Amino acid sequence: MILIIVAFILSLITMAIISVETGDGVQDPIVFKFKPKCLFGFLWLLIILFGCFVQIGTGEVGIKTRFGKVVDASLSEGLNFKLPFEDVKKINVKVQKYENEQALSSSTKDMQIVENVKITVNYQVNSKKAPSLYREVGVNYLNAIMEPAIQETVKAVISKYTAGELVTKRSAISLDINDTLNNKIKDYGINAVSTAINNFDFSKAYNEAIEKKAVAEQEVETAKNKQEKAKIEADTKIIEAQGEADANKKINESLSDQVLKDKFIDKWDGHLPTVTGGDALLDVSGLLK
Repeated sequence: MILIIVAFILSLITMAIISVETGDGVQDPIVFKFKPKCLFGFLWLLIILFGCFVQIGTGEVGIKTRFGKVVDASLSEGLNFKLPFEDVKKINVKVQKYENEQALSSSTKDMQIVENVKITVNYQVNSKKAPSLYREVGVNYLNAIMEPAIQETVKAVISKYTAGELVTKRSAISLDINDTLNNKIKDYGINAVSTAINNFDFSKAYNEAIEKKAVAEQEVETAKNKQEKAKIEADTKIIEAQGEADANKKINESLSDQVLKDKFIDKWDGHLPTVTGGDALLDVSGLLK
């Protein structure tokens, strides 16, 4: 209010100086005459008035400082009043995205080197804690707080898992990183909303070992398939042979002596079979008895 009064007085003085003219006679040496340019005197008032307001955009809070000292709670969205010699620092309280430009490296629980680790962290500043964040850290909290905490957290969490788990439990590890990071930054009024592992690479030697293992497992699987196929074929032949043997057995059991004689007689052409051996003639007529 004092500044507004001062601005009003300055405006009146400026207008008076601009409107003054020299009079015609001795009795009236100075004459005040209104001129359009006298309106420029109101510039003092406009300058002061414009300097007393600041606009805070959507998704921002304003931190009012006086000679570098935080003097008020955070300013909300819209038009806010301030004194001309006060300054307002704006802090983004929307959900923001951080991606590490410089790739990280770490080692797993089974001592495998993990390279080119790239992650994305979505984070948000608590509007109620923004004044204390500015007071303790300033507006450069990303470099001062976030980046060191993210680097330390990523290395610590990856070291808890094996290389195989890093591949198969990627989502769970991302959640672990997010929770661990929150424990480090929550006191500053920053919340890690979500974290995602975008990329990581193992060493060349490890990749070659994985490839060889995969090839060996494929060869073993192929050999097992061949053994299984051979076993099935062998079992099939055994079953077929057993079936044939059972069939022959049943046939043999069904052939009595009389049946054999009848079959022989049906096919006999009237000549007796003989076998010559020395001077003797083998008589096979017994077959007809």
